[in-house]
Amino acid sequence: MSRRPTPPNRPSSTAGARTTTAAEPTVRTLSLGAGVQSTCLLLLSALGELPKLDFAIFADTGWEPKKVYEHLDRVEREIAKPAGIPILRVSSGNIRSDALDPSHRFASMPLYILNQDGSPGMTRRQCTGEYKIKPIKRQVRKILGYSYPERIPADVFAEQWIGISTDEFHRAKDADVRYTRNRFPLLELGLSRGDCLGLLAEHGLESTPKSSCLGCPYHGNAQWRAIRDGAPDEWADVVEFDAQIRAGNARANADGRPLLGQAYLHRSRVPLSEAPIDRLTRREQLALEERLAADEAEFGPEDGCSPYSCRSGDPIQPNPDQRS
Repeated sequence: MSRRPTPPNRPSSTAGARTTTAAEPTVRTLSLGAGVQSTCLLLLSALGELPKLDFAIFADTGWEPKKVYEHLDRVEREIAKPAGIPILRVSSGNIRSDALDPSHRFASMPLYILNQDGSPGMTRRQCTGEYKIKPIKRQVRKILGYSYPERIPADVFAEQWIGISTDEFHRAKDADVRYTRNRFPLLELGLSRGDCLGLLAEHGLESTPKSSCLGCPYHGNAQWRAIRDGAPDEWADVVEFDAQIRAGNARANADGRPLLGQAYLHRSRVPLSEAPIDRLTRREQLALEERLAADEAEFGPEDGCSPYSCRSGDPIQPNPDQRS
């Protein structure tokens, strides 16, 4: 890790709603996705290098990879509980079963569409708002002691930490409600995702997974390959789901609003079982080249020295004093 954060001064606080000044948050919460950046924030708070969190809130879509649930259990046991930081698990339902239930109102996933005329399209992304943001907002209201639609006073608010690092600073946005004020400690500290990985590795958490629901259409090929090659049961699950959503979500079809085309999980708009996930995208290829270059700078070329080649890659110049 290239830099260590300096712990700021923190006013005393207790969990739950309390009387505060306008400048001091009522509670400090973490939006915990259980991925690299949010786990890093939890760790920094537990280490005392950031203010102590009152709560970490994990919004469960009901269809997270097994590795995410295992990681969440581990950080709760080894990091959060020893530091006195409760992890609250909240949910709006199971995104997989909701998509296939004709009687359930479904917030659409960003599925890739092949229209009847062969043109590409995409459905709206409503799932993040429904399965992530909405249950967290409900929980924050509960912590503050005000149920919907009760008005929350202006001086009562949650400071919500969000794990956005310097390499994705453009994602940082203000909260859309007054009782929550977003804060981005990783940006304040100038920490990149690589810095977060370094800190996690120092504490035995180098296996921290990416956080996203199992069948997220935004998976890159590397993520699809990781599921296929590392979790056969989960791969079978997403392949089955991909086939079942070909006609769009079940509720829309039941309401007489059929999809005019076909829906897919993979950007190639072919069945996931046939999708070209072994092909590196341009982004993946560039990332691989950068990683290989960094490895060579650190460890030197993989090939060893031989009598006829130098590890520098420079051509061998004959020594005129040597005789054959």
